[in-house]
Amino acid sequence: MCFAYDSLPPDLPADLGLPPLGGGAAAELIELESADGTRFSAALARTPGGSDLGVVILPDVRGLYRFYTELAERFAQAGHDAIAIDYFGRTAGTGERDEDFDYWPHVMETRVELVQADAAAAAAALRERAGVQRVAVVGFCFGGTQAFLAAANPDLGLDRVVGFYGSLENSRTGLPSPADWAPRMHGPVLGLFGGADEHILPEHVADFDQALTGAGVEHELVTYRGAPHSFFDRRYAEHADACADAWRRVLGFFA
Repeated sequence: MCFAYDSLPPDLPADLGLPPLGGGAAAELIELESADGTRFSAALARTPGGSDLGVVILPDVRGLYRFYTELAERFAQAGHDAIAIDYFGRTAGTGERDEDFDYWPHVMETRVELVQADAAAAAAALRERAGVQRVAVVGFCFGGTQAFLAAANPDLGLDRVVGFYGSLENSRTGLPSPADWAPRMHGPVLGLFGGADEHILPEHVADFDQALTGAGVEHELVTYRGAPHSFFDRRYAEHADACADAWRRVLGFFA
């Protein structure tokens, strides 16, 4: 399982000297249209000063809910227009997902090419509405794997990709192993993993690292010792240092 419904993204590190959340960073729930005509929900957060690089956020299996709406706001606070998308417009309609949403049947109906089509629509919205010049994708768990796979699609025009604890094997949701797609990937790629993750083992990370190196893909894979799956959560005070380091790495990667 990824984040609990009441999880929240960790605060940005205080030493970055960023302005407090607010001043136009509040996310707006919008609807976008994918290439196949599907309407789907997204949360768009604008940074007051505008940004060169915008962020498309790919959530975990729950789709669009409070965690990712606030995460978009955090990226806007850090100076990047951001948009978090929902995966389930085709099977569950639009709107944010509540705690009672039975997501697994809808997850099993997703397809990589359709998620990428929705990501493309979100990237286009960032370019059109926010005027960004570059687009990055950041994904978590199920979305982390989707982010790695998106690095293999040149048509998305991604500047860079970040995956938080995305599965690196063929998963029960039907996603292929990112290592198998490494020869098709375009970097840079940043992967962030928990050392105590029971499902993403050190050898999985090592195999992905080797595959990316063999394919000549610029990348960095970071494992936080003792951190569990979904460690990027404000509730985990014992992993606050890992969360702060992850924030710094992601924002530095964007710079």
